[in-house]
Amino acid sequence: MMRIPRAASIARRQVPIARLAFAPPRITHSLILTRPFSTPTSQVPPPNYNSNSESKTQPGPIVIVKPLSRWRSFLQTLGRVTLVSILTATGIFIYVTQKDRYPGEQKPFDSEKKTIVILGSGWGATSMLKSLDTEDYNVVVISPRNYFLFTPLLPSVAIGTLDSRSIIQPTRYITRHKSRRVYVYEAEAQSVDPTNKTVTFVDNSPIKGGISSTTIPYDYLVYAVGAETQTFGIPGVREYSCFMKELHDAEKLRTTIMDCIESAAFKDQSDEEIDRLLHTVVVGGGPTGVELSGELHDFLKEDLENWYPDIAPRLRITLIEALPNVLPTFSRELIKYTESTFKENKIDVLTKTMVKEIKEKSVVVQNAAGERIEIPFGVIVWAAGNVGRPITRKLMEYFPEHQTNKRGITVDDFLRMKGADGIFAVGDCTATSYAPTAQVASQEGTYLARLFGQLAKKERLEARLAELRSPSTPQTEEAAREIESVVKQINKASKLRPFHYSHQGSLAYIGSEKAIADLPFLNGNLASGGVATYLFWRSAYLSNLFSLRNRFLVINDWLKVKIFGRDVSRE
Repeated sequence: MMRIPRAASIARRQVPIARLAFAPPRITHSLILTRPFSTPTSQVPPPNYNSNSESKTQPGPIVIVKPLSRWRSFLQTLGRVTLVSILTATGIFIYVTQKDRYPGEQKPFDSEKKTIVILGSGWGATSMLKSLDTEDYNVVVISPRNYFLFTPLLPSVAIGTLDSRSIIQPTRYITRHKSRRVYVYEAEAQSVDPTNKTVTFVDNSPIKGGISSTTIPYDYLVYAVGAETQTFGIPGVREYSCFMKELHDAEKLRTTIMDCIESAAFKDQSDEEIDRLLHTVVVGGGPTGVELSGELHDFLKEDLENWYPDIAPRLRITLIEALPNVLPTFSRELIKYTESTFKENKIDVLTKTMVKEIKEKSVVVQNAAGERIEIPFGVIVWAAGNVGRPITRKLMEYFPEHQTNKRGITVDDFLRMKGADGIFAVGDCTATSYAPTAQVASQEGTYLARLFGQLAKKERLEARLAELRSPSTPQTEEAAREIESVVKQINKASKLRPFHYSHQGSLAYIGSEKAIADLPFLNGNLASGGVATYLFWRSAYLSNLFSLRNRFLVINDWLKVKIFGRDVSRE
């Protein structure tokens, strides 16, 4: 190997000042390589700074920066995107919640506009109110409750999965965000006078003011008072049963269940009495009865067995249905799946069994063979059928020729009460070919909002046409063209489309984190059941809640129960 003179080696290792001034900063963590064929550092003698030999510049070491790996680059990008997404979502959430909490100014009532009076605050009334443009009308809401109740989740409230406040939406949370002021009266409609177009309503609250009854006029009446629970005239139903219709029904049921459990745990209680107190009977094999049975089973397995280990194994649930099977509106496959799931969960299902009488501590039933059996119970829940309210029957008496159906009000294809002028009816108070479900009532309410919008547009166009044709308006060529255009728009607005119900499917929770879904698919139905359907059931109900506030509260309740369990204290 050729030896390099010492002076030349030193010269190569020195860098001029001019080069140092423009050299990039040294990267200490980089990989440094020497040029090929250069002398190894172990063979290079120490520098002699006193040498007078002429220095010659030598290029410095080659700096190679090791690039970031693709995986590390991906993680950095993902982190930035995640951070931006979280900040954006937080900003949107704060904006929406603050906007809902602090509504703006509203226009006052306009005496020149027509007045719509809405009776009720259920699915039909609230869906219409939410979609209605109050720029076109003065709106008044009259209901015994000042909130909307999300009834599909009522069984979850009864056993403590959800808090009662999580599934209610105050009516004023909707009306205060309308462009024009909407009057809301927490009162019960006492009578409707279709001849004079007036509604009389009373304040039935425990605390009353100087005036507790009054009458208001209307141009249009939206009748959405719902229905009562049908008892079929069976003795003892109203005296000894719990219902599943209103919020206070769910709260009463929860209190009754905990009372029975605590009484069964009382010292020296007899075995016979313990078995009776721990037996819950649900009458009605529709979605409400099935979901309540499933929720009760979850409460038993997930909570009561932990806190009442001595008596929990003796808890029983019995579901009674007069028809040959439960859930008659679902497909046969889902009915079998539900019945098999109930069998696994040890829920007794008695089909083709009719309730004949309810006593204080037992229910008398008649099975398919005609035998009468007396079944003891601690709690009995009645979830079977609807019947019209007294005010509905009173209103129907004004039109005996048109209102002959005892199930409820008969309406035409545009949801107008037959025989009446300016009265529209939606929801469970009507007698239609559709099932009395929340889905039907919701679509009817949304349809009415569009219908009233179309009627308002027609009235505006007719007013404009009268103005164009008035003698005070110059009859120019431009005016003639506008008249022709307005006439066409009036003809289009006059063509009202009838109501058409679009079935979006049926859902039901059956316990053990399982649900069933009967969904329309292409030209048929798609039947699904299991844990995955349970997740779909939850997401569907979340999307149908009326506000971000309700969604947040329901999710919070679900998480709270998953982490801490249900509360077993007596309220």
